[in-house]
Amino acid sequence: MAPNMAEWDEKEIFPVETMRKAAQLGFGGIYVKPDVGGSGLSRLDTSIIFEALSTGCTSTTAYMSIHNMCVWMIDTFGNEEQRRRFCPSLCSMEKFASYCLTEPGSGSDAASLLTSAQRKGDTYVLNGSKAFISGGGDTDVYVVMCRTGGPGPKGISCLVLEKGMPGLSFGKKEKKVGWNSQPTRAVIFEDCVVPVGNRLGAEGQGFNIAMQGLNGGRINIASCSLGAAHASVVLAQEHLSVRKQFGEPLANNQYLQFRLAEMATRLVAARLMVRNAARALQDGREDAAVLCSMAKLFATDECFGICNQALQMHGGYGYLKDYAVQQFVRDIRVHQILEGTNEVMRMIVARSLLQG
Repeated sequence: MAPNMAEWDEKEIFPVETMRKAAQLGFGGIYVKPDVGGSGLSRLDTSIIFEALSTGCTSTTAYMSIHNMCVWMIDTFGNEEQRRRFCPSLCSMEKFASYCLTEPGSGSDAASLLTSAQRKGDTYVLNGSKAFISGGGDTDVYVVMCRTGGPGPKGISCLVLEKGMPGLSFGKKEKKVGWNSQPTRAVIFEDCVVPVGNRLGAEGQGFNIAMQGLNGGRINIASCSLGAAHASVVLAQEHLSVRKQFGEPLANNQYLQFRLAEMATRLVAARLMVRNAARALQDGREDAAVLCSMAKLFATDECFGICNQALQMHGGYGYLKDYAVQQFVRDIRVHQILEGTNEVMRMIVARSLLQG
């Protein structure tokens, strides 16, 4: 991915064939069960894989992490028929998936979503829209949170939609600061008819499904941040060694040496926190959700700081698109916003502390 990262960003290319090659290595359903084509690996394995891939292209890896989350949700909460209908083609990345929770009027307050699904016989009729959907319009399968009951989280259910269903359409492709190797569009439902057989779990279980998916999603996106930060530290090392000012390499400047040491230390601290949360989630620990929130908060904040400092060390060159460090800064910035903003992560952690 690394040799193509800049081109995918500049031309806004969604690298479908490259991702299918990654799927041949088992990266289309990393923590999905093997009987439907998954690799059956652990959350810790997944974190290591996404960190490594993200050093090559953070934007593309971040989309792959969302795709993996969607496949896991179908694998975990779907019945046997649903698992066998959707998962094999998603694990091979013959088909791609998008996660549809956020709406124009409900971002952090996800439980207030308004997209409605009215039951009519053996179908649901969907009306509403979703915002900021990664892959929207280019992907094939949409895991959609919608309201089948009353207000609040208990009125939310989860439906799986397929591209081409009547009433399913998409907004314009958004122009973004980063994450340009994956398209982002609104997903629109206008009297969209979905079979009841496409519902994951029971009615009213959707919000729980969404939150369980996001626990893993937060580890995944934090792992993508680790990869971007690792790559940026390496780029800073190389630049300090070759760039000369005042008659000697920048690497001889003690201030820059200390800053580089701090960057490496913060990266290792963030990595350990993410890996610890991954193990907790894999083991089903009671504090897993809080640890995932802590890891997402800490790693995405720290890793953005590391990438930004690496850009600063490049001086004016760091602001040129010929130098990869600026792309890592642009791609990683949104990690502090999505999968639950870092402000929401603080709320989750504080609530767990104050409620005992």
